[in-house]
Amino acid sequence: MRYSFIGKDTVVSDAIKQITIQKLSKLEKFIPDDTQVTVTYKVVKLDNKVEVTIPLKKRILRGESVDIDMYAAIDNVADILEKQIQKYKGRLRSKVKKDNSFKEEFITSFSEEDLDLNSDEKDKIEIKKIKRFDIKPMDVEEAVMEMELTNHNFFVFRNSESEEVNVVYKRNNNSYGIIEVDY
Repeated sequence: MRYSFIGKDTVVSDAIKQITIQKLSKLEKFIPDDTQVTVTYKVVKLDNKVEVTIPLKKRILRGESVDIDMYAAIDNVADILEKQIQKYKGRLRSKVKKDNSFKEEFITSFSEEDLDLNSDEKDKIEIKKIKRFDIKPMDVEEAVMEMELTNHNFFVFRNSESEEVNVVYKRNNNSYGIIEVDY
C-alpha cells in the first residue's frame, strides 16, 4: 500500500506515520498492493481525529476516529476499517453466489483465494422499511429548511435550478453539504 499523510492543524511526526503504517498493515492481506491510502490527522480542541480513505476498484472505504490520544484514534480507525472490509468482502461473496457479474469486482478487490463460495453470510443487509415520497422542485435553502423541520440528517429534493435530484445533509460541524449527481 502507498500512503499519503496530511496534517490539518497539526504536524505529522515520523513516529505517528510509522505507527499508522504498522496498524494499517494488517489490512494489506485484504487489498491490492498498489492501493493508495490517504490518512488525514486533525486536531480539534483537545480531540485528535484520524480519517483514512482507501479507494478500491469500484468502492471507497473510509473510516474515522476521534480520541484524546492520537495513538488510540489510530488503533480505532484501523479496527473500523478491518470490520468494514470483512463486511464488504462477505457481502460481495454472497452476491457472487447469486450473480456472477460481481465476481470481477470481488477478484479485483480481493485475492482469488478469498473467493470461498461455501461460507455462510452473517452480515446480510436487511431492509426493514421503504419510504416513498414525491420529490418537489425547490432551492437549496428550502431543502435545508425542510430537512431541519423533519429533524433528519439529510433530505432528498429536486433542485429547481438544475432540475437534478440532490441531497442536502448536515455535517458534523453544524454546517451543511449537498450531494449532486455526476453522470
